[in-house]
Amino acid sequence: MSKIAETREFIPISIAVLTVSDTRTMVDDKSGDTLVARIAEAGHRLGARAIVPDDKERIAGQVREWTLDPEIDVVITTGGTGFTGRDVTPEALAPLFDKKMDGFSEVFHRISYDKIGTSTIQSRATGGVANATFIFVLPGSPGACKDAWDGILKAQLDYRHMPCNFIEIMPRLDEHLRRGSGK
Repeated sequence: MSKIAETREFIPISIAVLTVSDTRTMVDDKSGDTLVARIAEAGHRLGARAIVPDDKERIAGQVREWTLDPEIDVVITTGGTGFTGRDVTPEALAPLFDKKMDGFSEVFHRISYDKIGTSTIQSRATGGVANATFIFVLPGSPGACKDAWDGILKAQLDYRHMPCNFIEIMPRLDEHLRRGSGK
């Protein structure tokens, strides 16, 4: 199974947090606060933080801006993954993905199932890569943010995590662009 390779040095990265909500503010954004605290506790940097309403163009615009910023390595969104009419985060971000990360959703639901049972199917958590930046789309509850960070992201965003992790492949996320289109 997985382990931490003590011979490897921790590599801090810059993570942006986007809360998608029509009602939350920085004062009462518990899910965003949960992610910010865990990012700091892990030794990473908060690269940016914002709240945008449940609007596809605003969500996509903010995330696209961050994926084009060379100082941002990862974007985590929280909110807008349900099935109501205002829940549009997956639809907003899917067109941005160069690659979709199906396994993120599967593992998230496995972890979530142990906590909330079949209610996990009401989340459309997802992940992907856009512009050589990892994007993770989480539900809006603090519990879901804890589950995703503690159960997946903390380990995968740690270069010391073995047998593999996201940090070690970051330099290769845009290799197809550096070598040409391959056509």
